[in-house]
Amino acid sequence: MAKEQSFDVVSQVDMQEVDNAVQQASKELMQRYDLKDTKSTVTFDKHAPTITITAPSDFVFTQVKDILDTKLVRRGIDLKALAWGKIEPAAGGAVRGVATIVNGIDSEIARKINKDVRDEKFKVKVQIEGDKVRVFSPSRDELQAVIAFLKSRDYGIPLQFTNYR
Repeated sequence: MAKEQSFDVVSQVDMQEVDNAVQQASKELMQRYDLKDTKSTVTFDKHAPTITITAPSDFVFTQVKDILDTKLVRRGIDLKALAWGKIEPAAGGAVRGVATIVNGIDSEIARKINKDVRDEKFKVKVQIEGDKVRVFSPSRDELQAVIAFLKSRDYGIPLQFTNYR
């Protein structure tokens, strides 16, 4: 019997790229004429990976969020990696929005990936290992078919396929 091939399905975000995108967005807020004196801020907390946007109104908030989204996309960060909470009122009539950065596959999504792959009847074994999913098969063609299948599905988080061997 041939040696088993495998790959990992992960959801990882490069925090340094997120930090760079937030810094670029903050710099653009200071330089843009229409947003210069609005006292809008974009902050990034590395420890509890969150991005906070504070703006004087909902309209300015959406403009700042669009700037941040543009910077993130240019840096290769998938926007599905941000889970935005509700826009809350802040001090002085301002509004605040907090986005948590999704890093890793939670158990519910991992079980859904496992179930979907098994329902398609691929000749593979699927194993959930913490915050990643490992797929085994003796055939590389089957593994590539599973990758193509998972890319066609939307799980609400960005998926990467690593450790292919």
